[in-house]
Amino acid sequence: MIDIIPLESYYLFYIYFCLFLVLSNLLHAFSLNIDDEKNLKFLRTVGIILLVFLILFLGLRPISGKYFGDMGTYARYFKNYALGAPVTAEKDVLFHYYMKELSYAVGVHGFFLITAAMYILPSYSISKTYFKAYWFYGFLMFVVSFSFYTYGTNGIRNGLASSLFLWGLCYPNKKILMGIFFTIAVLFHKTLLLPVMGYVLTLFYNEPKTYLKGWLLTIPMSLFLGSIFITLFASLGFGDDRLSGYLSSEISSETRFRWDFLLYSAFPVFAGWYFIVKKEFKDHFYNQVFNTYLLCNGFWILVIRANFSNRFAYLSWFLMAFVIIYPLLKQQFFKNQIIVIAKVVTAYFMFTFLMYFIYYANK
Repeated sequence: MIDIIPLESYYLFYIYFCLFLVLSNLLHAFSLNIDDEKNLKFLRTVGIILLVFLILFLGLRPISGKYFGDMGTYARYFKNYALGAPVTAEKDVLFHYYMKELSYAVGVHGFFLITAAMYILPSYSISKTYFKAYWFYGFLMFVVSFSFYTYGTNGIRNGLASSLFLWGLCYPNKKILMGIFFTIAVLFHKTLLLPVMGYVLTLFYNEPKTYLKGWLLTIPMSLFLGSIFITLFASLGFGDDRLSGYLSSEISSETRFRWDFLLYSAFPVFAGWYFIVKKEFKDHFYNQVFNTYLLCNGFWILVIRANFSNRFAYLSWFLMAFVIIYPLLKQQFFKNQIIVIAKVVTAYFMFTFLMYFIYYANK
């Protein structure tokens, strides 16, 4: 267990660690060409070190409900299962059986370490699968994402389920294997039904321009008819009882239309438009993931005023890093593309950095 870092400084340490990674990557981009063997060796070495460090850093953190949210709840569940308690949960049952089975073999710290590994490894796996020798850039994008730390330490079940979805995306030509991962993701957290259904829809219709128009349309629809959509989705019982409760509960002053989060959500929308429409980037799989993002994010925009709508935002945000970086690692668009990649990673991380020091610091 890592207890040398004060609990109240854990996220601060992570933020500065990410800042160091991003700035180092930016400086490094000016020194070598992207396909230089020295650069490729550097990427492999630093990437593996980063992967191992993150698993240990997040997996061996002290148990705390105060600083790591749901971690305290899952620790209590796990300890009860270790003492012989049966699984009685009716929602997201597979996750509870996952805890129950691990309780036979490891202690509570082992559980969180294994869970951290399962959360982080799919980001590595999907980056390795699609970006080959340049996988470090994709993995780094995931790591510096706004929600990456939060859903690795607090919204653990949701984060783990979304990672299983990413793992499924590694097998676009093996539909049965992909389906297995998608099914497990949904059984871990029901809200993953939304991206799963979105991806399935792209198997039948995969035209980005149509999905883009639909995404743009959700903004005025939410501004003028948002309360209607919140009531509608709540009545459909989307997700589980708790999430339906968030939708149906009274809107407070804290649930204004989040223009800042909408701007953040627009980053991958602009990236997808730029590469697909402007640069005529043709990649069937990329279109599918981009369209899935647009569908899921459009759903969130419709209920953006709901309490705790960030829980719905994450159903698209976990795809954000992949959508932004994918074209840059698959095709040459710029003369010094390694510098462009480094600048994109830096700009992407700055939202996370500024949100912490400007918005959350005043909470």
